[in-house]
Amino acid sequence: MSLPHAKKRFGQNFLISTDAIDRILRAAELHEGDRVLEIGPGPGALTSSLRVSRTDLLVIELDRDMAALLQERWPDLKLVQADAMKVDFDAVCPGRGWKVVANLPYNVAVPILLRLLDYPQHFSKMVLMFQKEVADRILAAPDDDAVGSLSIQVQARARVQRVITLGPGAFRPPPKVDSTVLHFELIAEPDFGGATGDSFDHIVRLAYSKRRKTLLNALSSGMSREEAATLLQQAAIDPGLRAEVLSLADFRRLAGAFYSISRNASARATA
Repeated sequence: MSLPHAKKRFGQNFLISTDAIDRILRAAELHEGDRVLEIGPGPGALTSSLRVSRTDLLVIELDRDMAALLQERWPDLKLVQADAMKVDFDAVCPGRGWKVVANLPYNVAVPILLRLLDYPQHFSKMVLMFQKEVADRILAAPDDDAVGSLSIQVQARARVQRVITLGPGAFRPPPKVDSTVLHFELIAEPDFGGATGDSFDHIVRLAYSKRRKTLLNALSSGMSREEAATLLQQAAIDPGLRAEVLSLADFRRLAGAFYSISRNASARATA
């Protein structure tokens, strides 16, 4: 089958490597009857193999023309023509144990990933494609050049492993970058140090907001310097350190202290 024209506005680069598709399917550990969500199937190279696996497959495709092509090819395909950034996952993926397998559109891969990670009650495992640079950031450990807020936010919610790295030739049209497939095992009840997920993400982003500054200076961009100093003291973290050297456990303590201080301040204000 000839490939349709890729649309730049949708970030479309169609996977054509059969070897890569085989590696993705092996990483997903699919079994007959597994409930699987594919996002951005494009012309259906991965979709075709997922159907052969006899999974209970649902696809979400934003491109109206591509959705029509898929429906014409497989009239019985469960398809939702929608934006994965807006779709109600509670409605379209009810129940537990779903697996997500997708070559995500690169221009929205990170926000889609973060949104999926907020649904551990539905999704248990994900095998997803990213630009290699983004994958490196997701996997980065403390003191790695690539480490950042994305690394911490993802690793708090899932155990992540690299599956395979692909060159541009695995796609049509070929992208200008290498790509990496990652395997995510979602944590059913993420540990945010006693804070909410939103509070955890807020403090992580704030800590990395001024990457080359000390934690005291970075946190002071979102609160008073005195508040930042108190927060770091309560979390037992040296204010002279930079965010990139902190471990996930450090950020859990920081988020927990921030959440506790914020709640106490709210309670005093309403007393």
